[in-house]
Amino acid sequence: MGSSITVRDIDPGDRSWLRREARRVGVSMEELVRRLIREKREKNERRPKPSEVFARHFGPEHGVELPSSERFGYRPVSFGCGDEA
Repeated sequence: MGSSITVRDIDPGDRSWLRREARRVGVSMEELVRRLIREKREKNERRPKPSEVFARHFGPEHGVELPSSERFGYRPVSFGCGDEA
């Protein structure tokens, strides 16, 4: 690769852990860091909301009209003293 990253002031314990893990896996420290970053990125990919999944499979292009979200609200919960009924 043409670019590299230099990490300064890394904790010596973290550096030795990276070396041990890289040696255990059989790759360089740089490759281990690349793999860790890729794994973290894959885990953090945005998961679609259930409504987005529903719209993708059953949306207007499939003959289903979805209700607008502003029609549905919620009543906030209020904690009273019990006097209110």
